[in-house]
Amino acid sequence: MNPDIRIIPLGGLGEIGKNMMAIECGDDIIVVDCGVQFPDDTMPGVDLIIPDVSYLVERIDRVRGILITHGHEDHIGALPFVLPQLSVPVYAPRLAHGFISAKLKEHRATRGATVEDIEPGIAYQFGEHMKVTWFRVCHSIPDAMGIAIETPSGVIIHTGDFKIDHTPVDGKTMDLAALAQYGTQGVLMLLSDSTYAEIPGYTTSEKVVGEALDRAIRDAPGRVMVATFASLISRIQLVVDAAARYNRKVSIVGRSMVDSVNVAVELGYLTIPEGILIPLNQSRGLPPEEVVLMTTGSQGEPTSALVRIANKDHREVTIMSGDTVIISATPIPGNELGVSRTIDNLLRQGATVLYDRIALVHVHGHASQEELKMVLSLVRPRYFVPVHGEYRHLMAHARLAWDLGLAESGIFVLEDGDVLQITDEGAEVVGSVPAGPIYIDGLTTHDNRSEVLSQRRSLSQDGVVVIVVNTDKHTGLPSSEPKVVASGFMDAEETVDLFQQLSAALSEEIKGSGHISCQPDELKSKVRETARKFLSSETHRRPIIIPILLGED
Repeated sequence: MNPDIRIIPLGGLGEIGKNMMAIECGDDIIVVDCGVQFPDDTMPGVDLIIPDVSYLVERIDRVRGILITHGHEDHIGALPFVLPQLSVPVYAPRLAHGFISAKLKEHRATRGATVEDIEPGIAYQFGEHMKVTWFRVCHSIPDAMGIAIETPSGVIIHTGDFKIDHTPVDGKTMDLAALAQYGTQGVLMLLSDSTYAEIPGYTTSEKVVGEALDRAIRDAPGRVMVATFASLISRIQLVVDAAARYNRKVSIVGRSMVDSVNVAVELGYLTIPEGILIPLNQSRGLPPEEVVLMTTGSQGEPTSALVRIANKDHREVTIMSGDTVIISATPIPGNELGVSRTIDNLLRQGATVLYDRIALVHVHGHASQEELKMVLSLVRPRYFVPVHGEYRHLMAHARLAWDLGLAESGIFVLEDGDVLQITDEGAEVVGSVPAGPIYIDGLTTHDNRSEVLSQRRSLSQDGVVVIVVNTDKHTGLPSSEPKVVASGFMDAEETVDLFQQLSAALSEEIKGSGHISCQPDELKSKVRETARKFLSSETHRRPIIIPILLGED
């Protein structure tokens, strides 16, 4: 009898980002990817969101390694926070290995972590029951890989993020022959990228974007700024090539992009002609029509270089007449407002702005429906699990498999924490494990039950009301009417009469409470509850209420 297999998504299913998948076979566990998710406006103070790895921590003696598909943040960004808890080796393609190594050196707790670079087509053994081979796919970053996992029950294919691009910038196409070979031999399960499963047709080749960027840089009357993802190495190469073609120099703005370019150049994934790349301060001495600036901020991130430029808050770069700004990215769901605000601010300053809705300056890195159908038809899996995407994306991908008549033994639309168990008799969801978001807040972490985050949301919506009650040190009784002050609640002139009424209501309630007035904790509770009811009734708002007791002789 073959050992049971368990597929457990810890992130990336039912959401965009923080991709992480645990795959168990017998006593062996491997983990595919370890990514972050970026916070939205409902998460004040949160820096990053990472997967909950408590399930793995409890079984650390069985975890054989973390296997990386490619070097995007939503696949590697959580490693500095997860590795101190797991302390297992990481295996990654060469470029991702470079990004990860640089990232881990910045965190004292992970400087000694083991990171191994892998080669596609070579089998690596993990424990007794799993042998893993990486294979090339196309994505919006070089060295993107899928993973084939050989188990006693059959092969499990995990595509990672992919699209089928026949003219990629680096010339390395997706290894469809390997997928076809696995399909001929028989595949137990396919786990396949679903991010663009709603989009009909084929995803446009990166080559088309290169032609559009070339025209935009050629025709720009002045300086050109190109904002894109720091890790989108192929896009950076296209910009560098166009700049060299039209006798422009390139400067990099934004630390993350500087770091990515340095790693990519060092490892040979980015070719920059001699003399093209110059420091930012040197670019200021050149005529605008001889300059291209590459910058971060394509997602409207508040602290990114482009957003600070748009807000007139960057120390070294300001918008000039004749500037052309190219936003070479599509907003990630949740970032649309920030990107729109950035575009508006750039336009107000007189820049010409090219973005995905009005110019072909970006194509995404994920397969559309026809490419997904091709992979499904090549692999012809016994079981199918769509991965990477919000629930509607997973459902759209599942429908494609259903329409093709594939995966007849079972199509499973899972969400984070679901446990899919495969035995010799069949497959079924047998339970769930903890897989909620973990919020990184400076040097601390919070989960969904965090009172701190709940209070921050309340503060951001309705502000804070502080009620000061002077009490007699000997009796504990209030010695004067409570004083009320607020911040972020209502305009000051609106609160004068309101707070006088609240103070009177508090005094009356406290006097009628008898012995409660003598107990500090009970008095605070009474003040808080009375104020909450009063303010909710009078204003329909629910501010944070902070009672303070001051003792008097």
